[in-house]
Amino acid sequence: MSQALSTALAKLLDTESATLPASSFTAAQRRALDELARRTAAVRVKTEGSGSVYQALNVDLLRVHLKTLRPKAQHEIDPDIPKRAANIAHGRNTKSRSHGHGLHYLLVKAIGEGVCWENGQDAAKPIFDLSAATTIAEAGVLALRVEDAWQSAQPMWLVENQALFDRMDWMPKGSQGTLAYYAGQLPSLLLQWLAFRRRVPEVILFADYDGVGLLNYARLREACAVPCSFWLMPGWRDLLARYGSNEIWRNTQAEFQTAISRLDALGFEDGLRDLCKALNQHGLALEHEAVWLAEPDKPMEKAK
Repeated sequence: MSQALSTALAKLLDTESATLPASSFTAAQRRALDELARRTAAVRVKTEGSGSVYQALNVDLLRVHLKTLRPKAQHEIDPDIPKRAANIAHGRNTKSRSHGHGLHYLLVKAIGEGVCWENGQDAAKPIFDLSAATTIAEAGVLALRVEDAWQSAQPMWLVENQALFDRMDWMPKGSQGTLAYYAGQLPSLLLQWLAFRRRVPEVILFADYDGVGLLNYARLREACAVPCSFWLMPGWRDLLARYGSNEIWRNTQAEFQTAISRLDALGFEDGLRDLCKALNQHGLALEHEAVWLAEPDKPMEKAK
């Protein structure tokens, strides 16, 4: 309510007549002004022509009230401070307005030897030896800005749960590249970063076989500047039949239907189409930690 009221008051007080048509405000803002009118009589709503208008009756009181809600006006806030700090100054809440960060910290580790990242824009630190960092500290971090120049000559694997990041014994033999961890949903800034330029030769997503995982893959394919694939674990058909979850399937149905529509528009890979048909036919989803339950010597599959 306070955010709606502060926005409404700022609009109202920004006019010479301190009067605005009701249509200038959202429903939430009108409710906030109506409540303020009942409590203070500093503002009123009146009929004018075929509609209604809001009029400030006590401008000084309303300015004091707005100052209480917004300690600093936008022009008084240092543009160089972080957005969340500016939001506190503007609305007493870090989430009072858009509060996205300009950086995304991507947790990564090397798959094999010789995995490096180059940043052509920064001559002071042009090479990040991820294999060495993984040997020393078991993982590394890339601080991503959308317009940076980070790139690697090896593929990138994306996994959505930490168990797959902690242990890499599930990966196909001979794999080399970067393994990156994200928590549940692919961050928008990561997708923007992958869209901005060619970062790696290929991005491989290994997500849960459910609506959320498939929708993340659709988002990745829509954004990514390089080829993408959805990794199919060995023996996934048997694993789905034996360990699949109807509850997870039901809970991610909305995402599944959206993903199918978007992947259809992008052009379905045959292997992924088979997976989606099987999920739909059995009414089951499969979490990707099931990869450790696969029988040995099952062939690896990757949707392409």
